[in-house]
Amino acid sequence: MAKSDMKPYEERMEKAILALEEEFNTIRVGRANPHVLDKIVVDYYGSPTPLQQVGNITVPEARLLVIQPWDASMIKKIEKAILMSDIGINPTNDGKAIRLVFPELTEEKRKEQSKEVKKRGEAAKVAVRNIRRDGMDAFKKQKKDSDMTEDDLKGLEKEMQDLTDRFIKEIDSRIEKKTKEVMSV
Repeated sequence: MAKSDMKPYEERMEKAILALEEEFNTIRVGRANPHVLDKIVVDYYGSPTPLQQVGNITVPEARLLVIQPWDASMIKKIEKAILMSDIGINPTNDGKAIRLVFPELTEEKRKEQSKEVKKRGEAAKVAVRNIRRDGMDAFKKQKKDSDMTEDDLKGLEKEMQDLTDRFIKEIDSRIEKKTKEVMSV
């Protein structure tokens, strides 16, 4: 009975890790990363549209992003959306493209960003633990409904705990890797 029961929980834990990676992509490090723009939405003819869908984003240098809108009339709207976002970079535009120059992060800003990495990592761990709790509750309910024996329940609980430990370890290693990336000059 054991292995197949773990699959849905394992998939949900994998999704928690993918969500964490997406969160990490939006955290600014010392160099240009187009993913910091992932959450920026632009008013495109009345409908909110992700920035990536209104222009071409390139990284010509290590600390420079260039956004070239496909429609030149969108420049002001893109600039406004970037200014209203929380990325903390002032865009400059030359009428054809918008440039985002990423300044070197100060030591203080690096520490702030690494705290943010830890905070988001902790949130992912909480998500994984909640998935474990859901699984344990489901197993206990099956036991209560006489769908499994006490031994089956113990085996599944151990397997669920092992799965949880594996994912928590994976999250810890990703937190450590991202923190190193943020703290490196």
